[in-house]
Amino acid sequence: MPTKVDIAQVSKHYGEPDDAHFVHALDNVSFALQDGEFVSLLGPSGCGKSTLLHIVAGFETASQGSVRVGERVVSGPGADRGMVFQDYALFPWMTVIENVMFGLRIKNLPRTECEAIAREHIALVGLSGFEHRFPHQLSGGMRQRSALARSVANNPEVLLMDEPLAAIDALTRNALQEEILKVCSARDGRQAKSVLYVTHSIEEAVFLSDRIVVMTPRPGRILEVVSVPFDRPRNDDTRLAPEFQQLAGRIWGTLKSHVKPN
Repeated sequence: MPTKVDIAQVSKHYGEPDDAHFVHALDNVSFALQDGEFVSLLGPSGCGKSTLLHIVAGFETASQGSVRVGERVVSGPGADRGMVFQDYALFPWMTVIENVMFGLRIKNLPRTECEAIAREHIALVGLSGFEHRFPHQLSGGMRQRSALARSVANNPEVLLMDEPLAAIDALTRNALQEEILKVCSARDGRQAKSVLYVTHSIEEAVFLSDRIVVMTPRPGRILEVVSVPFDRPRNDDTRLAPEFQQLAGRIWGTLKSHVKPN
């Protein structure tokens, strides 16, 4: 399987070592995201998960090391990477369909084509009938569905997701996890999306991922890369399986042994 994202010996620090405010966020992180693979970054708060994701997105630069998407070295944001944030990042003055069409319009596609693609992805995330609602008229879960539709509609090579469900209630979060898998899976002759997903939830990482990159407390290093053996599609039966609980428990034990209590 071809490599989609190659993260090579990435370190990140803020300030200089003799500075009182010096922060060593990441230390020598290396791994690859394969084409069509779903990989989660998992670790305690402050371990550099989001920092690493933002380096892949091109929002921040590594202090050392490099990131490649395909054959291209990441030097800034690009249309080959789509981002879904925790806070939705929808334009409040635009309706759902206008938000989803935004990136497509920037590509100068004909409006009829933009609208057709937008409606397809709005339907895919279960928002048909809400195309002309504004973000303030939607629940948190519906806003995140809109943000997901907007990112996937642009057909990026890599989808980057930064704790997108952290602010969602538990019941809605489980439903949205299944929506994420549906949207990112292979369908209609299209290949599965390559996804790099940040979460602090062990169960979420196990449910969504093909592999989980478990990180140490700051400075973030790779503690372990865990392969998730469950078949797709996944559903509530997956969550209830003893093997699911055993894997989540093993990861919890690994993390607990490396996190010092406050």
